[in-house]
Amino acid sequence: MFNNLTQRLSDSLKKIINKGRLTEENIKETIREVRKALLEADVALSVIKKFIENVKKKSIGHEINKSLTPGQEFIKIVKHELIFAMGEKNHSLNFSIEPPAVILVVGLQGSGKTTSLAKLGKWIKNKYKKKILITSTDTYRAAAIEQLKILSDQIEIDFFESDKHHTPIEITKNAIKYAKLKLYDVLLIDTAGRLHIDKKMMNEIQQIQVISKAIETLLIVDSMMGQDAINMAKIFNNDLLISGIILTKTDGDSRSGIALSMRYITGKPIKFIGTGEKIISLEPFHPERIADRILGMNDIMSLIEDIEEKVDQSQIQKLTKKLKKGHDFNLNDFLTQIKQMKKIGGLNYFANKFSINHQLSNNISLLNTDKNTLKKIEAMICSMTPKERIKPIIIKGSRKRRIALGSGTQIQDVNKLLKNFDDIRRIMKKIKTDGIAKVIRGIKNMLPKKF
Repeated sequence: MFNNLTQRLSDSLKKIINKGRLTEENIKETIREVRKALLEADVALSVIKKFIENVKKKSIGHEINKSLTPGQEFIKIVKHELIFAMGEKNHSLNFSIEPPAVILVVGLQGSGKTTSLAKLGKWIKNKYKKKILITSTDTYRAAAIEQLKILSDQIEIDFFESDKHHTPIEITKNAIKYAKLKLYDVLLIDTAGRLHIDKKMMNEIQQIQVISKAIETLLIVDSMMGQDAINMAKIFNNDLLISGIILTKTDGDSRSGIALSMRYITGKPIKFIGTGEKIISLEPFHPERIADRILGMNDIMSLIEDIEEKVDQSQIQKLTKKLKKGHDFNLNDFLTQIKQMKKIGGLNYFANKFSINHQLSNNISLLNTDKNTLKKIEAMICSMTPKERIKPIIIKGSRKRRIALGSGTQIQDVNKLLKNFDDIRRIMKKIKTDGIAKVIRGIKNMLPKKF
C-alpha cells in the first residue's frame, strides 16, 4: 500500500538530497511536492497541514545548513515527522491483568475482523506461548461462528462453542466463566460486524466490553476504505474507547493515507497490520520501520523477526556446519532453503521488504518472478536425479528436456534455475573465502543510506 507514496516522495526528495546548501526557495519547492504526494496518498487534510507546518518550521532557517549534508538532514526531518504522525513507537498488547486477559475485536462487516482475530491468536501463541481461548458472539451473520471455529482448528487454539440461540451477552459470560475454570491466559472475543454504525448493536458491544472487563478493545479497519475509515474509527472510539487498531488489507492497492492519518485523528495507536491472506500474515506496526519503507529504505528488522519466528533454525545451522567443513552448496541444499523461504512468503516477500529490489534483481533475477516460482523450482529439483542435484554441471540438453517434461515446465525455466543457482553458489563460496562480515559489508554498500 506504500508503493505509490514511496515513488512520489522519492521523486520529490531526490532533487534536494544531494544539495550542498539549502535555500528557502528550494525547501519550499520540495515541501510543495511533498504536500502533493500526501494528498494523492489520501492523507487527512488536518494531518497534512500539521505535517507540512512542522517540516517547514524545522527546515527553513540556519540550523539545517550547519549539517555536513543538508539534503540528507532534510530527509531526516521528513522521516521524523512521518514517525510522529504514525505514533512514534510500537504499542504492544497489554496482558497486565489477572487471567484471563480479555481482548475484544470490533469493526464493520467485511473489514476482515474474524480472520484478523484468528491471526492475532496465532501471533500471541507464537510470541508469548499463552494458553488461549477463542469465542464468537456474532449470532447475526450466517455461519460466523462456524467460520471462527474452522480458523481456530487451523491455528490449533481452543474454541468455546457458542450457541446462536444464546444472546451475545450470555455467550460472553459463559466464555469468561469457562476460561477462568480452565485457567486460560487469554480470551479472544469476536463481536458481530455491521454494515453501518448501528446504535442498538453499539450498545450491545458496550455491554460486552463492560461485562468482560476487556483489557484490550481492538478496532479492525479496512485500509481500502480510505477517509471513510477515519470517520468510522472516530465513532467507534467515542462509543467504546478502543485501545488500538489493526489495519487490514495493507498488501493491496489501497492508498497509504489511512496509516498516516489514523493515529493523529483518533489518538489511538495502530498495533498491527494485516499483510496478506495467510494466517501468519500479521505484523506488529512499527512507525519507524513504516517510515523507512515509505522513504524507500529497507525494512531489515521486520525481515529478521520473520526469519527468527518462521524459519527452522536447525536447518540453517546444518547448512552452516556443512559449508564450514568445505562441502559445496548443492541443489539439495537449495531445495531445503526454498522450502524455508516458502514459510516466510517467498521471494517476492524479500523483494517487497527491500525498496532497492531492482538492484538486487540484477544479480538474482528470480526476485521478479510470480508467486508460483517457488513451486516451479521445487518441481524442477524434484525431477532431477540424486547425481544431478549434487553435480548440476552435468545437466545438459537431454537432461534439461527430461527435467522440464517431468516438472511441467519449459527448458528455459530449467536454464533460469541453473543460472540463479550458480549465482547463489558463488555467494556461498564468497562467504567461505571472505567471511560473512565482508559479504554483509558488500551487501550494505548496495543499500540506500540510513538516516
